[in-house]
Amino acid sequence: MSDRSPIEWTQATWNPTTGCDRVSAGCDNCYALTLASRLKRMGASKYQHDGDPRTSGAGFGLALHPAALDVPRHWRAPRMIFVNSMSDLFHAKVPLAFVRDVFAVIADTPQHTYQLLTKRAHRLRRLADQLDWPPNLWMGVSVENNEVLDRVDDLRAVPAAVRFLSCEPLLGPLDGLNLTDIHWVIAGGESGRNARPVDAGWVRSVRDVSVKAGVPFFFKQWGGRTAKSGGRVLDGRTWSEYPKARQAVAFEGGLAGRIV
Repeated sequence: MSDRSPIEWTQATWNPTTGCDRVSAGCDNCYALTLASRLKRMGASKYQHDGDPRTSGAGFGLALHPAALDVPRHWRAPRMIFVNSMSDLFHAKVPLAFVRDVFAVIADTPQHTYQLLTKRAHRLRRLADQLDWPPNLWMGVSVENNEVLDRVDDLRAVPAAVRFLSCEPLLGPLDGLNLTDIHWVIAGGESGRNARPVDAGWVRSVRDVSVKAGVPFFFKQWGGRTAKSGGRVLDGRTWSEYPKARQAVAFEGGLAGRIV
């Protein structure tokens, strides 16, 4: 975990679990897989029990880190925290009891705003009524193409204070995207050595649906060899909108855009 993050839409990352495996096309060039492999070779203790991401093919074994649960309690200054940038809390191998432990930490630290993202929307929906949902938790699902649009319906059934979509890496059009009861949309292209190109029309379509629905839109990147290769400008401006929420905390010097 880190109390500083290069991810444009958050401030810090917190990883009470590490490890994951492939569930859809958005996972094919997973940055976490590459980073975990590097950290494992460097001897980082947290990644020594995750399996070997260099040889596992589909992913790298999941590990729970109970000792990491208290980390946000030591961050006194309010901040936005991306939960599990290196894993997926709703992975089948994460026990319900541990998910509840993570939610309890979130509830116990109301000075922070937590952003939790999953590709396992079906399990998220199944467990939703067995969890106590803190008001400072924003819940999101990844939606990279039409094949996984059903994740949006699963998210809609979850009683989170803020529900958001991460359309990144955007790998195709999102035809018929319905933003009813969705409060925020992030979109972006893929980055890395094998980055797949994003079509500007796909991005504009997501942007236009968001604007029409009155949903804040955040365009993270065009992507390319590096995350910053293509910049963030879309049709002459940057889009850095955030959802209106009582628990939203400001970045140092203000949020990177407006709070709507």
